[in-house]
Amino acid sequence: MKVADVMTPRADVVTVSLPGTRDDVLEYLQERHFSAVPVVKGEGDEEVYRGLISRTDLIEDPDEDQLAMLLREVPTTTGDTDIVEAGRLMVAEGARRVPVVDGEALAGIVTVTDVVRAIADGDVAGNATCGDLARRDVNTTYAGTPLPVAEREIAHARVPYTIVLDDDADMAGVLTEPDIIDVARVVEGEADIGAGVAGEDDEWKWEGIKATGNRYFPTRNVEIPSGPVREFMTADPVTLTKRRTTQEAARRMLEHDVEQLPLVSGDDLAGIVRDVDLVASL
Repeated sequence: MKVADVMTPRADVVTVSLPGTRDDVLEYLQERHFSAVPVVKGEGDEEVYRGLISRTDLIEDPDEDQLAMLLREVPTTTGDTDIVEAGRLMVAEGARRVPVVDGEALAGIVTVTDVVRAIADGDVAGNATCGDLARRDVNTTYAGTPLPVAEREIAHARVPYTIVLDDDADMAGVLTEPDIIDVARVVEGEADIGAGVAGEDDEWKWEGIKATGNRYFPTRNVEIPSGPVREFMTADPVTLTKRRTTQEAARRMLEHDVEQLPLVSGDDLAGIVRDVDLVASL
């Protein structure tokens, strides 16, 4: 099976064009729950692929508004590449989406979900057991943690999720990056920084432009509601047991539109299986 067999073709790929602003990307990430959007320049036969902008890029650089400064160069592939080889590239580079490029033109995009779908459909091997794939180091947070604190914790853990624990340390739900993006918004204003640094008294809000001197400077912050995680998490998440196969896990992920499934043993949390783990099993 080749990349061209499973990729989303260019005609169906949502892109943003240069020049443009972060708001163009945020709209797609919030409304369609994309993890990243390709960036192009020009139209029709003159269109050239330029890079990719992810939800992480927007969160980590709230001061920058221009797409040209936010986009990143990422590994690309071609339509005639074997799907397993594309999966290896995703795992090696930590990339959820790989642009498919023909010369300088964007031909399509292949995602982790595309590979997971191939596993679910039986087009590639899916007989590994989830108990062998599950990660034992599970990222967790307390249900009462303020959402901005949980966001920073997810960022430092470098995973797109956290398992939410209740007062008894039992699993109460799952919080993901898309959950946070859904409620985030960019706010602009002014701050009198005096002789210090802007925002130093606001511990959990991302800082805007920093400088010194007794002047007003524009600030640009990504604002996240301060309510507890329990208000934004997905309660009663779908789970797996260790005897389930990767094909069964892939089908469950697609059915419920999730990127990870907690692994349970009885009522206890025993690990987690992410979609990238299914890809790595190939």
